[in-house]
Amino acid sequence: MTWSLPAGLALAVFATVLLPAPPAHAQQNAMTFFVTSTGSGKGADFGGLAGADQHCQTLAQAAGAGNRTWRAYLSTQATDGQPAVNARDRIGAGPWQNAKGEVIARNVAELHSDANKINKQTALSEKGEPIKGRGDSPNEHDILTGSQADGTAFPPGEDRTCRNWTSSGEGTAMVGHHDRMGLDDSPPAKSWNTSHPTRGQGGGCSLAALRSTGGAGLIYCFATN
Repeated sequence: MTWSLPAGLALAVFATVLLPAPPAHAQQNAMTFFVTSTGSGKGADFGGLAGADQHCQTLAQAAGAGNRTWRAYLSTQATDGQPAVNARDRIGAGPWQNAKGEVIARNVAELHSDANKINKQTALSEKGEPIKGRGDSPNEHDILTGSQADGTAFPPGEDRTCRNWTSSGEGTAMVGHHDRMGLDDSPPAKSWNTSHPTRGQGGGCSLAALRSTGGAGLIYCFATN
């Protein structure tokens, strides 16, 4: 016995088979948070906040999420008559989700509390890929922030921002651990935004110095809208 599909149904089945797969950027279009897959290429020197923001915007654009306004989660310290800038004040109101649609925080308060969901599994790159952490080779879990635990800038004086993100040599920067892991179980070791300052021969702002403590000059990026 033979049988055949009605012409209309057969056409629908044929069309379904030929439909292209959803574009790879479909999920990224809804992304509002990521860790950069690459650094500036100049250690902690991004050319200031504007350059860091542009780095976020460029990577987001390449991932299909350039329709949003992106900001780097970086603080700057007061210097030369210029006021400090708090990272928490420049990233919008939330909520924020990664490239896979996982919400990492609903608002600024939750982001800076123990309730945030930032960890190695959720702190993904703009490509939706994990960032190497403790136990991987190389370890790249040091994420530049220049911020205190509540997302505010450090007081003027001791450098914690590699000269407000313009130095690739002298200076130091505060980093956090995106994988929430360190040498022990202390709060700083598990902090996503304020674990320890960088260090290295000739300063803690070069790419070599950042690598020596477990980093690659990566930053967090948040969409403000």
